[in-house]
Amino acid sequence: MKSKIKLALKIALSILVSILLIIIIYVGYVFITYYRIDDNQVLQINDNTSKVLPVNTQISATTYNVGFGAYSPDFSFFMDGGTESVAKSSDEVVKNINGAIDLIKQIDSDILLIQEIDIDSTRSHHIDQYAMFKQGFNNFDNTIGINYDSSFLMYPILDPHGKSLAGIGTFSKYNMTDALRRSLPITSSFSKFLDLDRCYTVTQMPTDNGKILYVYNAHLSAYGGTPEIRSAQIKMLFDDMQSRIDEGNYVIAGGDFNHDLTGDSMLVLNNIETNEFGWAQPFPHDDLPKDIRFVDEYSGQLTPTCRDCDTGYVHNETTILIVDGFFVSNNIEVSKIENSDNRFEFSDHNPVTINFSLID
Repeated sequence: MKSKIKLALKIALSILVSILLIIIIYVGYVFITYYRIDDNQVLQINDNTSKVLPVNTQISATTYNVGFGAYSPDFSFFMDGGTESVAKSSDEVVKNINGAIDLIKQIDSDILLIQEIDIDSTRSHHIDQYAMFKQGFNNFDNTIGINYDSSFLMYPILDPHGKSLAGIGTFSKYNMTDALRRSLPITSSFSKFLDLDRCYTVTQMPTDNGKILYVYNAHLSAYGGTPEIRSAQIKMLFDDMQSRIDEGNYVIAGGDFNHDLTGDSMLVLNNIETNEFGWAQPFPHDDLPKDIRFVDEYSGQLTPTCRDCDTGYVHNETTILIVDGFFVSNNIEVSKIENSDNRFEFSDHNPVTINFSLID
């Protein structure tokens, strides 16, 4: 009897040691393979048009976070308190990305700023979404900046988020001559393994008066966004934009800023006075450089651009806010901004579109 107990204890101990060894090896793998993508990385442009951007003419731009094709209305995300970490199927990913592409085509903008485009990721069943966008907009110049090239994330244990390669893409009916990826400050804590390797891209578009339109495509931190990190990211982005304005050029920035952009959309859209989300703090408009402004000329009823993902989306019940939008230099005149009311059919975000002209 004693020998059987000893054998059982040895087996149990061996299993425990094996599990601990696997954990140690995995943690070592995560730390050893972790790296930040180089700053000031020159991006390749796929050149499909030679059209020069005109001044004193109406131009349109749309920003849209497509949520790596996973966010059907019933999808909830584990990092927001939900249950899912991977898209339900490859067919679901293709359906959502094609739906997003069709929606953008209906809007028919000249410039597109797209966030969370997966290229080869476990979470989206390795569907190359950038290839889908390039095919869908094959007459647009385009480029992509990688903001997530991660090790395999073995979490949640029963349905791991896995390895991800993802980026932010810029598409234009007008010629793009140069594009650059800039690395944003991120947290140094353990959450850096869960949040994206945040960046923004800067794309140059020559105009017919000799100046340049600098188009910034931004996706700021959410889950690793401490107050210090949020402040540092905003300062870096907007100082960069101001430097281009000081040279006499035009600047527009669009994207997912992971802030309550109006400062009160939580209250206006949900009748909630306190901010429930640590990552969606009111945007610090008072810190903007003198020549940059937030575009807020909304007309009619205010439409959200992002939903809470702790559960699936339920109209008039799910918490909603405005975190996507545009900032422009003072030499750009905006005639219209519209948040599309798509009820989050293909993503946890809705598109935002502005019509604007570059003032000569």
